[in-house]
Amino acid sequence: MSLSGLSLATSVPSTPGCNSPWILSPLHHATEKLSFNDGKQSPPRSSTPSIYYHCLATLHRLEGNVHSISISNGLVFTASDSGRVRAWSLRDCLDRGYIHIGNSRDHVTAVLGHGGTVVTAHLDRRVRIWAVTTDPDLEPDPDLARVRSRKIATLPPKSHVASFLPSFFGTSSKKSQHHKDLISCMALYYAEGLLYTGSRDSTVKAWKLSEQRSTDSFVAHEGQINAMLVNQDDGCLFTASSDGSVKIWRRVYGDGLHALIMVLKFQPSPVNCLALCRSSNSCFLYSGSSDGYVNIWEKEAVSGRFNHAGFLQGHRFAVLCLAAAADRVVLSGSEDTTIRVWKREIGSAFHTCLAVMEGHRGPVRCMAASVEMEVEGIGLLIYSASLDRMVKVWRVKVMEKEEEEEHKDEEEGEGKKEAEFEMNPVLSPSWVRRQKSRGI
Repeated sequence: MSLSGLSLATSVPSTPGCNSPWILSPLHHATEKLSFNDGKQSPPRSSTPSIYYHCLATLHRLEGNVHSISISNGLVFTASDSGRVRAWSLRDCLDRGYIHIGNSRDHVTAVLGHGGTVVTAHLDRRVRIWAVTTDPDLEPDPDLARVRSRKIATLPPKSHVASFLPSFFGTSSKKSQHHKDLISCMALYYAEGLLYTGSRDSTVKAWKLSEQRSTDSFVAHEGQINAMLVNQDDGCLFTASSDGSVKIWRRVYGDGLHALIMVLKFQPSPVNCLALCRSSNSCFLYSGSSDGYVNIWEKEAVSGRFNHAGFLQGHRFAVLCLAAAADRVVLSGSEDTTIRVWKREIGSAFHTCLAVMEGHRGPVRCMAASVEMEVEGIGLLIYSASLDRMVKVWRVKVMEKEEEEEHKDEEEGEGKKEAEFEMNPVLSPSWVRRQKSRGI
């Protein structure tokens, strides 16, 4: 039986005493699928695999789809068409309860977790802040303890209107703190406790959580905002839009307003998702588009500018979600129902497709990854949700030692295998010229 197509006929109940609209397939422990450097299931010249992966479990909703996934504090939060945010234990997929939102007008469009705080965005164009804890008194086993939630705040408060001073940072003026359309994405700058909300109305709003107020509001794009993230190293905000661009914003300390510092646009196709892989000596931004490409942007160490470094090619339809795992691994989920695992080579912008994970029956809408270090590799737990009403849990192990040895051999003059070129992206000519000018 295919590991990526687990049968739901032999379902098991979730946490005892829980009435859940989900079916959970048994955790599946079996021989892993292997994928080699050329992304195919048959081994190339070397028989040593680059990646092991298999589907651990499938969570099947009886009604509605999951629109957002977030991992925090050993829990996985899923937001669906229901008026609840369901919590699952990260490693064994057990149902840990839910955050009860309220009536149908409060349906959740996005969820974001960090530490013991969960932020939810709703159809009423507001966000709600929740303190989430587990209740060990009701269950002696901490891995089965139910979650307890308490609403801390609603932003904006239902009768609150704020004024914004006009400035050159955007088109801010006196206006309601409400978005005019649905909130499509959120991002959180941990160090400052600053929450960003992006909307289909093309605006971004910044909220100071400790003060429960908005600090800035500005029109960020010409089209709807589909994704955003924050670089936790410097606080820069990245926004992606249907207008085909990615924009980078920096907060001006003192007044809380935001200045546009860079526009990234390589192709006119709408940008649906973003991911950031960063380490002590590199920073790469990935943007997934409706044309099926994932564009790569490399940050220059001196100037801080992001330059186009190529693109990942392989999906047949739109790329709808991205997830960064460690500093050199990124995953892409697509409308073509597949998830691809990419790995960047050491010291370059060259990527290899390690695996194409199949099993979903509909477009892969959202995804979240948790990193677990293992001996001679990187261990990952991947949660992916599709428009087939399923959430799949994948265990992935990316091997490290083999690539480091290959990289060392390449420096000594060994050529690359011809099969690798068929699966790797096209490098940007401008990036190649810059590398040559540096003598690399």
